[in-house]
Amino acid sequence: MKSLAVFTILLLVFFGIRHSQEPKMTLLSTTETILAMGDSLTYGFQVAPKHSYPYQLSKMSGNRVINAGINGETSSEGLDRLPKLLEDPSIKIMILCLGANDIIQRQSITALKKNLKEMIQMAKGKGIRVLLVSVPNFTLFGLSDLEIYEKIAKEENVVLAPNILADILEQPSLKIDQVHPNALGYEQMSKMIYARLKDEVLMN
Repeated sequence: MKSLAVFTILLLVFFGIRHSQEPKMTLLSTTETILAMGDSLTYGFQVAPKHSYPYQLSKMSGNRVINAGINGETSSEGLDRLPKLLEDPSIKIMILCLGANDIIQRQSITALKKNLKEMIQMAKGKGIRVLLVSVPNFTLFGLSDLEIYEKIAKEENVVLAPNILADILEQPSLKIDQVHPNALGYEQMSKMIYARLKDEVLMN
């Protein structure tokens, strides 16, 4: 019995040491940064900062994630402030999730496409990889991704994260209102974006 107890303790110590020595998985090196660019969907409307998707993504990935979301921002406003944000040389990935306010305000879809393309080109010009998150068309007939996001991804040769917001906002338990996820919804959003980054962005 004594020998069995000693063997059990040794096993626990061995696996405990192995577990403690396992490094936390990071998407990038620990000195590199992810820029989360967007509006209230990125900022984390009506939830605590720790529930926003950029904060949760930083915890999942082990990387610094800049929450560059501003409530109510349109694509033209995002385009105006992006150059200053991209001055940070540590940024290696940009997650772009913009367009909801353009759609809600019924602004030009042509202008939205142009603004998003310019933002992507600006990031790529600095060697930054881009993940474009599709934004759904908010109508009375349900949610589906606006087609221009797929077109932009193809034209600019960047990875698209489709259906994330549409899927979340179709579930009442995951949203605060018709446009914004709740804490659980943002958690789901961060998990889906994290999976897309690992599976596609870092492979390109």
